[in-house]
Amino acid sequence: MSNVSNRRLVILCLAAVYVIWGSTYLAMRIAVEGLPPFMMASTRFILTGTILLAFLKIRGAPWPTRKEWLMALPIGVLMFVLGNGTVALAEKHLSSSVAAVVCGTMPLCVAALSRFFGEKVSVREWIALVIGFVGVALLSFGKELRAEPWSAAVLFVAPISWALGSLLARKLPLAKGLMSAATQMLTGGVVMGLVSFAAREKVPLDPPMKSVVAWVYLAVFGSLVAYSAYSWLLANTRATVATSYSYVNPAIAVACGMALGGESAGPEMFAALALIVVATVLVMRKPKPEARSVSTEPLPSEASTS
Repeated sequence: MSNVSNRRLVILCLAAVYVIWGSTYLAMRIAVEGLPPFMMASTRFILTGTILLAFLKIRGAPWPTRKEWLMALPIGVLMFVLGNGTVALAEKHLSSSVAAVVCGTMPLCVAALSRFFGEKVSVREWIALVIGFVGVALLSFGKELRAEPWSAAVLFVAPISWALGSLLARKLPLAKGLMSAATQMLTGGVVMGLVSFAAREKVPLDPPMKSVVAWVYLAVFGSLVAYSAYSWLLANTRATVATSYSYVNPAIAVACGMALGGESAGPEMFAALALIVVATVLVMRKPKPEARSVSTEPLPSEASTS
């Protein structure tokens, strides 16, 4: 592939990851207006996990072993049930903008929790953590989170769970490559279906068309298209380029919420967003060789809590 074609493909893939993943927060908010949150997320990930598994099998990938399925289970629960599912539940009452800014702290949570997994945190990363969590504190003073304390508490579970899943995934013998993502989606989706059943969520007989369209968008574009673009970027560009979505997505999500979702944002929202983006850029900068600080670059299956 020529350098020009490769550069164009990089730009297209980055645009897909930035815009699609940034817009999934609004799509999720629209989806849960007419669909039960855990049922919506469960069916989405079972579908996309099955499609990805089938695609990999056709390409000749080996079937995951029993051990690999078992190792995928805790990661699937942390990332998809406690990560994505809690975002869907919280967005029943909170705006997509708030959800995106809170979830934007995921790399900061990775750095904060890494010490418990035997990884060193540099001084620069500690500074980034302080800046980021000052942003979270500012966001907490906003009217929206104060008006919905229960939903706010549920939402804050998401980045912590994704961070724990990210760190644990580095320690467990998971399936290789994209097969790891497929097993995590499927195990997480099945457990989320059990949660939906336990919560007595009912299948809506006549769901709003906009919620159905949002679900299709999440499954096709959020999971398959953007995930494929992200995987290509990981394989063909520097990791810092591929993972730059972490500090772009919250800004895109806020813009989508205001422009397309009729959401409003006060000064505390923009102040929190700015601080969290700055902190994320700091914590994801490539450390000097001697620093040996924690890597906060997500694995392919840890791309987004949306």
